[in-house]
Amino acid sequence: MLIMALLSMVTWQGLDGILRARDGSKAALDRTQRLATVVVQWEQDLQALHESRAVPALHFDGRTVRMTRRVDGGVALVAWSLRDGRWQRWVGPAFTRLVDLQESWIASQGLLGNEPGHLTLAEGASEWHIYYHRGGAWTNAQSTGDVAAAPFTPGAAPGAAPAALEALPTAVRMVITLDGRTLTRDIALGPSGG
Repeated sequence: MLIMALLSMVTWQGLDGILRARDGSKAALDRTQRLATVVVQWEQDLQALHESRAVPALHFDGRTVRMTRRVDGGVALVAWSLRDGRWQRWVGPAFTRLVDLQESWIASQGLLGNEPGHLTLAEGASEWHIYYHRGGAWTNAQSTGDVAAAPFTPGAAPGAAPAALEALPTAVRMVITLDGRTLTRDIALGPSGG
């Protein structure tokens, strides 16, 4: 009877270990699949960039990447940020008027991370850096970029000089640390920005 009890205890511990390993593997697979989905969304946002004369199409301030992208119904502002160990994405409403897009851009600079539209993509994020590829080299996204003339503004005064805008890079590199592991993703931008 004692031997049977010992065998059943050993068997139970082995089964418990297998079940825990399975649960751990499933959790790791779920995290990997979620991260893959997040990276695809990052790429889709960059590929849908929309340049306008109202706000920069792509801007990184060291904490938040703001971009304007084409969406159904117009152009929306998207903000990716790292706050308190959380990697987040926020999407504003679609606009068709430049003044509304400008107001959304200004308002986005005061986002706290708890507004409607905010989605936590990953916990355990500790660092994030953005680099732009310009002129054959990677540079910090906060460095001064190339300047391009703004598109023609209908109704502008004759002879008025177009406003200067920062030209989009040819590619964007994201480096983020999640749970102590570094993820690097390079995305090439198309000729029209996206």
